[in-house]
Amino acid sequence: MKRFLPIALITVAVAAQSQNLYKIEFKIKGWKDTTVYLGNYYGESTLLRDTAKVKNEQFVFDGKKPLAQGVYFLVLNKTKLFDFVVGQNAFFAMETNADDLVKNMVVKGDEDNKLFFENLRFIGERSREAEPVIKVLQDSALNDDQKKAARDEFSKINDKVMAYHNGIAEKYPATITAKLIKATKQIEVPAPPKKADGSIDSTFQLRYYRQHFFDYFDLADDALIRMPRSFYTEKMKEYLDKLFLPAPDTITKEIVRLAAIAKKNPETYKYFVYNCMVLYQQPEIMGLDEVFVNVYDKYFGSGEMDYWVSAPVKKNLKDHADKIRSSMIGRTGANLIMQDQNLQPRSMYDIKNKYTILYIFDPDCGHCREETPKLVDFYNKSKVKYNFEVYAVAADSSLAKMKGFIKEFKTPWITVNGPRSYIKEHYSKLYHSETTPTIYILDDKKKIIAKKLPVKQLEDFLSKHEKFEHAKKASGKGS
Repeated sequence: MKRFLPIALITVAVAAQSQNLYKIEFKIKGWKDTTVYLGNYYGESTLLRDTAKVKNEQFVFDGKKPLAQGVYFLVLNKTKLFDFVVGQNAFFAMETNADDLVKNMVVKGDEDNKLFFENLRFIGERSREAEPVIKVLQDSALNDDQKKAARDEFSKINDKVMAYHNGIAEKYPATITAKLIKATKQIEVPAPPKKADGSIDSTFQLRYYRQHFFDYFDLADDALIRMPRSFYTEKMKEYLDKLFLPAPDTITKEIVRLAAIAKKNPETYKYFVYNCMVLYQQPEIMGLDEVFVNVYDKYFGSGEMDYWVSAPVKKNLKDHADKIRSSMIGRTGANLIMQDQNLQPRSMYDIKNKYTILYIFDPDCGHCREETPKLVDFYNKSKVKYNFEVYAVAADSSLAKMKGFIKEFKTPWITVNGPRSYIKEHYSKLYHSETTPTIYILDDKKKIIAKKLPVKQLEDFLSKHEKFEHAKKASGKGS
């Protein structure tokens, strides 16, 4: 016996399949028939999402896949025309004139875009109001007393903008317009209180700023990824770079804490974690590449990010983490045994000086040819002072090139040929050195204490390290 679905249910099913999940209608007076594109921001990138044909000044974007919330824009002839927002409502109409797209914009059926364009017009008016005031403030021929009236006027204009924005944020907090405004809202830090002994709590303001840093910015809101400025990345970078000491354990701890907040939304979770990898792939501060390894292990190596990351990307991340892992600051550096210019094996561990400077270079490298004379000069002047030896590894397999380099620059240290090795692993897997020259400093126990310094910073580093070690011994905390 055959069973048939009721006609009403079939009708509902078909309607559901054909139903659009967004429909945005435009009419732009003065436009000719053409093709226009819909795009959106995503972090520091822009993406094209849809295409429409303009006919009789009208066009429509619609689709059966929802538009993610955020800021979108129109593109015509490879030129971005104007922004608008897609919030909780993805069904609305917009009408304007080609003469002034923003000024003449009329929005129908969407409160968020009404607020968005009213705010643009309001800011434009305040900017024009402030122009003559700013000219006075920038006039170097006037003294501070002559600029006082202008400063007062500028403050009043700024107060108007703040009051207007606060009104939108308070009355329409769920709109994209309010989220845009709050993304740039400054945290007001109160004056530090006094301790019980009457002294000022000097750490209060930093602790307060940290605690309230994300008051107006929800790390689990993926709409904040789709903004005209990469607010999400900027917030991450400011928080991690400026509010904590640049120590790998400290930074990793904060990343884990923030990732737990971002995890509420799969989109923000992957964006946050991946951007941490980008931030610490080539960090400016020495030693913070360890954060890259820590983040990889916790989120990629563990399989936590497998819900989105492709196998090739994961492998690339693993390869980079493994290169860093073996040569992180604080680790004992691996021994290197390679042939010198006389075809004799030379072991780096045979160096008994207080410090070993590992210098990885390429005889044909232009930058190496600039840095090597500086290192020769530093060696001749400071070798005895700091009790160090240089173990230089030539990246090229040619002994002739290596010998020519030694002769040309009169290098007085141990130079060996990297490819002519007596150890199983290639030196580049033991000491991360994708660029040349690369410098590592090891102590007398062959522990890595510095990496990837330019030659000009060797004196400063060794001087400060000596003072630090001396202070540790004086306080009874020597290793």
